[in-house]
Amino acid sequence: MGVSRLDVFYRRLLLTKLFIGGWGKPEDLKRIFEFRKIIGDREKCKSLVPKDYPVYINKTEELADCHVQEGFFISPLEHLVPGILPQEAIKARFQFIVPKRWQKNRPVCIHLAGTGDHFFWRRRTLMARPMIKEAGMASLLLENPYCSLTDAAHGYRKPRDQLRSSLKNVSDLFVMGGALILESTVLLRWLEREGYWPLGMTGISMGGYMASLAVTNWPKPIPLIPCLSWSTASSVFTTGVLSKAVNWTQLEKQYAINSRYEEEIIKLLEYCGADSFKMGPKLLTKVEEHFYDLSKDHKLSVSQYTRVDGGSDCGGARDGAEHLLSLGNSVGANFETLPAALSGYNTHGRKTDPAECCRPSLHKESISFMKGVMDECTHMANFSVPVDTSLIIVVQAKEDAYVPRTGVVSLQEIWPGCEVRYLKGGHISAYLFKQNIFRQAIYDAFDRFCVKYPDLH
Repeated sequence: MGVSRLDVFYRRLLLTKLFIGGWGKPEDLKRIFEFRKIIGDREKCKSLVPKDYPVYINKTEELADCHVQEGFFISPLEHLVPGILPQEAIKARFQFIVPKRWQKNRPVCIHLAGTGDHFFWRRRTLMARPMIKEAGMASLLLENPYCSLTDAAHGYRKPRDQLRSSLKNVSDLFVMGGALILESTVLLRWLEREGYWPLGMTGISMGGYMASLAVTNWPKPIPLIPCLSWSTASSVFTTGVLSKAVNWTQLEKQYAINSRYEEEIIKLLEYCGADSFKMGPKLLTKVEEHFYDLSKDHKLSVSQYTRVDGGSDCGGARDGAEHLLSLGNSVGANFETLPAALSGYNTHGRKTDPAECCRPSLHKESISFMKGVMDECTHMANFSVPVDTSLIIVVQAKEDAYVPRTGVVSLQEIWPGCEVRYLKGGHISAYLFKQNIFRQAIYDAFDRFCVKYPDLH
């Protein structure tokens, strides 16, 4: 299946770069990886969020067909991993759209935001209000960490030094995921206390992915409808069209200067599935198809310069590099020589002989390191399987250039029993014109839940 030309064209219109700050501090990555081991196991998380965790409503507005409540609470991540969230993101904010008249039961669907979906207007207009009219279903819209509110009077969840929706560090995506898992648990438990039923979760693009993560942690059967997302975020940033927006120059530079990423962080990567960067030659060779051949311009620009480490004992670092280079070789990237500002310097900035310990391709290693850390914190196989996968309806676009599916383990393999519905076209066209199909999948999943668990409330 080809990729959508609209996806490729739309990506070209956006000039902002992702991860301009680099990978994030090695110590932060270590803390995140350790916490992932806990939050990836549902049994270990049962007591992380108290059932009576405080949630506050601070504003109520009445519209023609619904009541709109705005509320907030402190993200549990701040208590569990202190200081990992930026100060602006500690307070989680949400909007709750409730119908004036319920048609049947009191169903609520939590919607997590996609990239660039700031504040609540888009989700409220395109999903929540139509869902009230079509199904009498309430919607709760949670604002993601690192996303801005449009009304400065209410504050921000976006760091002041972050440009638009472009995450500054790779580690920010992992912090966002951990926060949203816990925050979704807070909201689900609050809705239960308030007597709403049934409850479900959805999201589009990154929102669908984050909703999937959240449901892996919920200890009960629950409808899940992830739209335009898949099993891991690694392919999004290494082989999808968004890979061209990644600031590879900064990532390569950091990876070359700071040996801790290679010598310490790689050792913490545990995911070893069939699509793991550790599998080397066993990776599917079709991964190279994601370096799109619509034109030469669609391929990643891959740079090469020398990596030099101080000292004569490079064995440990070289072992890590062998894992990383295996993926780079498998993707068949094209290489161009880049003037090496760092060539000939060791990790302490002292001039050395490049012949002592050199790397044939730092870019291949950076791509592979990206895949490794992304899979560690975002691959669904690294998290618990949802309690009842038959309540999951995945909606995917056949020609999605943002979320490549080739070369990664499918959701059906990770979650046997889930349903996948495919739409014609790509990511952007589906996002703009297929909201009605997303809503129908939500209704179907909720109906399926009510038939299967009529007394589970």
